[in-house]
Amino acid sequence: MNPEAKLAELGLTLPNPPAAAGSYVPVVRTGNLLFCAGTIAVFNGQQTHVGQVGKEQTIETARKAAEICVLNTLANIKAAVGSLDRVTRIVMVNGFVNAVDGFTESPAVINGASDLLVKIFGEAGKHARAAVATNGLPRGTTVEVVVVAEVR
Repeated sequence: MNPEAKLAELGLTLPNPPAAAGSYVPVVRTGNLLFCAGTIAVFNGQQTHVGQVGKEQTIETARKAAEICVLNTLANIKAAVGSLDRVTRIVMVNGFVNAVDGFTESPAVINGASDLLVKIFGEAGKHARAAVATNGLPRGTTVEVVVVAEVR
């Protein structure tokens, strides 16, 4: 099944591709790799998750934020290459979690992003990863996700 059909089967839709919020571009292609800029928990321009895990957010709500970040990234990938069918592999995911001091469960949060990528792309969605807790992210977002994808 193609990734866009899988999204529909999961009841998910891609948001409008988010525009760059600074002096960068959403996606850079070099050879067959796409380096995707970090995306935050915004859906069609509306911020969905703000605040720190362990304070305003829970691990579960932050997992949902990570899923929204992935949807934004996929929207940028589709805008860059025309179709998610062109993705042959998700290579790397770096996830950043806005959390209270001492928070050690960032992998559980970023599993929201990782699990969704595997649901959409199957084996090709399995990737290397880092999951880092920090005490602040752009616009106070709860999660930011960076992806490297291989395309044909």
